[in-house]
Amino acid sequence: MSTTNSSNNDSNASSGDSEISPPRVARFWFLFLIDVPSVICTFCIIIHIVTNRARRHALQNHTILVILLMNLLVQLPDIILYLNAYQNGPLQPSSPAACLTWWFIDITFYNGGVILLAWMAIERHILIFHYQWIMNRRRRFIFHYSPLIVLVIYTLVFYIIAFFFIPCENGYDYTVPVCGESPCYQSYGVFGKWDLFANNCAPIILESVVSIGLILRVQWQKRRLRQSDQWRKQRRMIIQLCLVSGVNMCINLPIYLITFAHLCGLPSQYGVQASSYFYFFSYLVTLLFPFTSLSQYPELRKVIEKKVFCMSTRQLPFGSTVVPARRAIPTGVADV
Repeated sequence: MSTTNSSNNDSNASSGDSEISPPRVARFWFLFLIDVPSVICTFCIIIHIVTNRARRHALQNHTILVILLMNLLVQLPDIILYLNAYQNGPLQPSSPAACLTWWFIDITFYNGGVILLAWMAIERHILIFHYQWIMNRRRRFIFHYSPLIVLVIYTLVFYIIAFFFIPCENGYDYTVPVCGESPCYQSYGVFGKWDLFANNCAPIILESVVSIGLILRVQWQKRRLRQSDQWRKQRRMIIQLCLVSGVNMCINLPIYLITFAHLCGLPSQYGVQASSYFYFFSYLVTLLFPFTSLSQYPELRKVIEKKVFCMSTRQLPFGSTVVPARRAIPTGVADV
């Protein structure tokens, strides 16, 4: 994940190469202890969706599935390279090709996930309030499948051009994570400004506004129509969106507010340390997404809790008392 910097002079300061005060070993274990269960949870949700026909065809699952697949490329190669840098130091092999590949994976799929989160917030409005827009196959293609396809293709094409076709010279620092992550396209005129505002700032602001608007609209409609049963059916989607948007707003929004302040004239030395911390913790948006998505799949959540509970009871010391859990009564409602 990266931000477009306000100038070449402060690019290294506000990018991901700035070392924050916790030692590398602390950052290693922080990422490791979150990334491993996050990857496991991601695979559990993907399998849960694709192995069941009803869940596979449920429209609210498609965007989640695409985001999870994008996130895997951050959770696995990207975070693994981070962990290796924290543990072993300089990137091996120390070559421009290795750094460029790392940059491409880190920025493309992180920003792609953020863009799709904004679309997911808009899609929730359609699924809850405008379901008639997707009642037939043609409308589903226009209002559901087309935006997903267009956004994924746009993200890949934009960053392929940015990293491999923009005629500018990159600088690499092999001694810090992500080789300093200061790709030259970020300072390449209109292209860099477009990346900052269209690919970074706009999706987060849009997601924030749309998510808050959804909550207010749901509350207003509940009181006006008094159809509590109808809103109870949509509660899972709303809860998941609120959790995801809350994490994204709290972590990513301050990064771009600081960047925007630099563009408006704030001296570059202000906010550098804060940006470095927010930058490091921005990976929580990706790593926590599978856990926030579990709110939409109560059956899967119960299975995971049962597995974890069984593992913990097996490790109880001799003589410990285990209270049997009450068996849940099936409701007959499909978990989609």
